[in-house]
Amino acid sequence: MATNLRSTTFNSGPSSTEADDEGVQGTCEDASICKRFAVSVGYWDDPYLQHLVRLSKERKAPEINRGYFARVHGISELIKAFLRKTECHCQILNLGAGMDTTFWILKDLDLLPDKYFEVDFPLIVTRKVHSIRSRPLLSKPILELHSEDTLQGDGHMLDSKRYALIGADLRDLATLEEKLKKCNMNTQLPTLLVTECVLVYMTPEQSANLIKWAANSFETAMFISYEQRERFLSNGWETASAVNMMELYSRLPRAEVSRIEALEFLDELELLEQLMCHYCLCWATRGGSELGLTEITC
Repeated sequence: MATNLRSTTFNSGPSSTEADDEGVQGTCEDASICKRFAVSVGYWDDPYLQHLVRLSKERKAPEINRGYFARVHGISELIKAFLRKTECHCQILNLGAGMDTTFWILKDLDLLPDKYFEVDFPLIVTRKVHSIRSRPLLSKPILELHSEDTLQGDGHMLDSKRYALIGADLRDLATLEEKLKKCNMNTQLPTLLVTECVLVYMTPEQSANLIKWAANSFETAMFISYEQRERFLSNGWETASAVNMMELYSRLPRAEVSRIEALEFLDELELLEQLMCHYCLCWATRGGSELGLTEITC
């Protein structure tokens, strides 16, 4: 069950093997298929996901679908709050992005940052690059913002004026930073980092290094993760807040809750509560008090 609630992530430890990494990359497929199914049932609208992820014939449990709905809603609200506080003069780094479609959704909402970066394992990026290049619904929104007729990059990278997709390993921070700067990452811009469940697949030392790197690289930043707040406070972040997913679910607009609960019958509410209380959404900030970043909540 825990695996189904995670998105694309990076494996752990000096003793990790290629087989371990392949298993972690498999969680991208699991999470993407779960999201695709929830969208097909009507939990939220995403016209782009179907062009990146196949629809599974296996029906997902209602508690899984509601869990994904709450997580997608919570992260989306935090992202939009950051963009509004910075008036979109910022950049977003989606680390372990998998088949995420946030870039396209934000463009539709006229809420794109100055540049949107996605990072994942090269194998996953290769698949996504192919999907983008071969599907006009995905490529045209990028080209509309790009000064060239073609998108730069190879099978492991795609770069344009407002969007970059990079194949890299979050455990290798020096190479990660090099690739991001090659795609014009600007450390002077307010920066939002999003990792969903990435950190859980790394050793404590590796995840701490990533969090410290983020805190030290950007003077004004916010970090969103499916994680615990203490990890951020002890690794260079000035504020950190967290809410368990059941509490977040209880804060959702009542009309929206009524709508999604009418989609599928859930026999055991206790199972949903048990699952949702097991996970929390965390967001941390560094600098940006003049922008009101510390006021952001969900």
